[in-house]
Amino acid sequence: MDNREVAEVLEEMAMLMELNGESGFRIRAYVNAARAIDSLGEPVAALAAEGKLDTVRGIGKGLAGRIGELVETGHLPGHEELKASVPEGLMEMTEIPGLGAKRVRAIYEELGIVDVDALSRACDSGDLEAMSGFGRKTAERIANGIQYMQKHRGQFLCDYAGNDAEGVLAFLEVQANVDRVAMAGSIRRRLEAHSKLDLVASTKDPDALAGAFSGYGEVAEVDESGESRVNVVLKSGMRANLWMVEDPAFATALHRVTGSEAHVGQMRDRASELGLKLDEHGLFNGERRIPCGDESALFEALGLSEIPPELREGAGEVRLAGTGGLPKLVSRADLQGTLHVHTRHSDGRAELREMTKAAAGLGYEYIGICDHSKAAAYANGLTEDRVRAQWEEIDSVNDELDDIRVLKGIEVDILGDGRLDFEDEFLSEFDLVVASVHSRFGMTEAEATDRIVRAVQNPNVHILGHPTGRLLLSREGYPLDHRAVIDAAAEANTAIELNANPRRLDMDWRHIGYARERGVKISINTDAHSIKGLEQMEYGLGVGRKGGLTAGDVLNAMSLDSFQAWCAESK
Repeated sequence: MDNREVAEVLEEMAMLMELNGESGFRIRAYVNAARAIDSLGEPVAALAAEGKLDTVRGIGKGLAGRIGELVETGHLPGHEELKASVPEGLMEMTEIPGLGAKRVRAIYEELGIVDVDALSRACDSGDLEAMSGFGRKTAERIANGIQYMQKHRGQFLCDYAGNDAEGVLAFLEVQANVDRVAMAGSIRRRLEAHSKLDLVASTKDPDALAGAFSGYGEVAEVDESGESRVNVVLKSGMRANLWMVEDPAFATALHRVTGSEAHVGQMRDRASELGLKLDEHGLFNGERRIPCGDESALFEALGLSEIPPELREGAGEVRLAGTGGLPKLVSRADLQGTLHVHTRHSDGRAELREMTKAAAGLGYEYIGICDHSKAAAYANGLTEDRVRAQWEEIDSVNDELDDIRVLKGIEVDILGDGRLDFEDEFLSEFDLVVASVHSRFGMTEAEATDRIVRAVQNPNVHILGHPTGRLLLSREGYPLDHRAVIDAAAEANTAIELNANPRRLDMDWRHIGYARERGVKISINTDAHSIKGLEQMEYGLGVGRKGGLTAGDVLNAMSLDSFQAWCAESK
């Protein structure tokens, strides 16, 4: 088992214990162990084999033994028994946004509700709001949470989907009867969440390839198998569709399966305007196939510059490709710094020096350490005195390391009325200020917008952090007038964060175009709480490309000198 798999079992154990009403101390032990293992820089199996699990911060000797047994056998002592004792539907209820295990247990004990459908009926009937500690507003939030969960059921975050995609692609690439194979669909377009994987393979023997794919070790069920396509369900619950074509049709099939319906329709219209026919089987002039060895050749044959997969949404990209107006999208090589990074000074899982060295190893010229401010007590937020102590450590690290610069930053909480958690005089001393909302999500659109606009206009704020506060597939963000926020950012010369954490990917790429029009800089930040978290930049980069970002639009694509000059001049 890898670290994430072990952490997931421990997280589920903690949830089951809470649903069972067990002591908070034991629950916290499993939660802390899951976090520690998920952020380890080495395989948990190696530590278990060496008998060193109890040296990991947050894991005691007793729990280390149980985790060792989990790693060795795949079974955590007591897990299956506890799982069998808790009604199955209660675990699903904990997935409802805003409904934690304690409340699920209270609902179960008072109303005998054991599944989401019954809970929905209790919301409608008024039984839920009549419970002590609930009320009408809480019942409404839970009802909305049920609708949100049901709307997104069967979807997977991009990191989980990406792991499945990598495994499937690696399996197919080594099959003897595969000429070419590529990932397509929403994964290739870099959408935020996915309900299925789509792959395209060229082969001379589709029957043999279909049989091989059906036998892939991660396949739980073969849903459909035919001459040109195999649909399966993976053990993770994700669907995977393999499209099989002859090699001359590979490029056009890859294009067809990659693009949205709107994009594919516009490309067909383009071909028709030229007297050609385009479908998944090829590009044709009458009965004659026009050779398209790859997608570049396809776009060239249609008189278009090549459209990056991220842009293939039918939002005017075909027209721009015909006029040479497509933007040159930002790439990983363009990024010079990583901003909004947490350490153990607040709720991070690595020391400041460790995070800095890891960022230098990834090729960054600068890193912005932005631990939480004091209002985020749940995240061990920093007081003014603790900030100054951190600054002393930053000075020491900067003296020690030559290949990277550590910037003195803070993620300061935006309070309910739009004020900030630190006084302006203190904030003016930071190199970098990221202002974010972490509380009071139930505001109206007008209230939330006024709150954010006031923070954006503060002369000490450089970046608005994760602007809507959304957690993908878990929680909708607070409602905002996005144009009003972007307009305020443009007037104040404040950047807006594109948070690269796969659970956030916030700001939404659909608003990036307007931000670009207004000249607002976008900062692609990992919000990393661990060394591993620094590697999540790729998810933010993909969404940024999807929004059409160029290197010139991205704050942390600036060199260190240019970035520091921007910070000084922007306020």
